[in-house]
Amino acid sequence: MGSDLPAGYPLGTERPDAVRTPSGRSLDQLTLDELRAGRLENREMRATADTLRLQAEVARAAGRAQLAANLARAAELTALPDEVILEIYTALRPHRATQEELERWAERLERDHGAPLTATFVREATAVYAERGLLSADERAGTATV
Repeated sequence: MGSDLPAGYPLGTERPDAVRTPSGRSLDQLTLDELRAGRLENREMRATADTLRLQAEVARAAGRAQLAANLARAAELTALPDEVILEIYTALRPHRATQEELERWAERLERDHGAPLTATFVREATAVYAERGLLSADERAGTATV
């Protein structure tokens, strides 16, 4: 598996200087001693948008376009509150939202969250759901409040 990956993969091992925590700590600062001393919070273990974009570049360079697209969308989602991500996830479950509700989510992702790649994904999912009969049939039944 490793032979088709570009130099610098995995980032944490090969390019630790390029990986930072949300507060800007370097990877070598994420130690068990720091955790035990109470100087690390859970949020320090989250991937940052920059790291995810770098991973997307690595995937793209390795010819893994779908993985690169997923990582690029994940980078956009780092800026969204967890509650919003859960609402979108719920809306994207089959038969949970109408076409109009999903379009409103796509618009909100673009307008309010600067997430055009994720908005495109929601629109693509909406088209597939419409084709396969997976949208909510009842306009009032959608659980996706936008």
